Amino acid sequence: MEIHFTAKQIKITPAIRQYVEDKLERTQKYFDSIVWAQVFLSVEKRSHNAEFVLHAPGQTFRALATASDLYSAVDLAGDKMNAQIKKFKEKLKNKHKIPTGEAVASFLASGPRFDFIDQVMPLLTPEQAVRNLDSSERPFFLYQDKDSHQIHVAYRTDGEHYRIVRPIKKSGVAGK
Repeated sequence: MEIHFTAKQIKITPAIRQYVEDKLERTQKYFDSIVWAQVFLSVEKRSHNAEFVLHAPGQTFRALATASDLYSAVDLAGDKMNAQIKKFKEKLKNKHKIPTGEAVASFLASGPRFDFIDQVMPLLTPEQAVRNLDSSERPFFLYQDKDSHQIHVAYRTDGEHYRIVRPIKKSGVAGK
């Protein structure tokens, strides 16, 4: 991680630089894709300010702290930065979390009910599928196409008109 330092009314000594770098290195254990950081250190009357701005792909973190001495301000800013990054990581983790068995059970208890139908997938032509649709009481007929060996759905639109639903790849349309 590249770190840019800016100081106002204070000289950045090697000891201060090393202390800040150590604080910022700790943030990488929580979020390893940090590209670069900006550090602003300043003194105004009796207060020391430390501001950290971390840049990661698609995300920027900022922490500002004020204390009576510079090292305390750096510590506070580092702690704030770590808390922000932990919170961000938790949000990411919870966003992509797979529901547990209890969550699925509660959803199914409150959500719609499903009846599952097990059906043999016969190898048929579209014409044969339409004949089977006419002889069944269901509004659609699921079958495996004889030529492509893909699953298709045949259904009646109105009167004597039928439609066949064929799977396609995202990039194109089948039959074109």
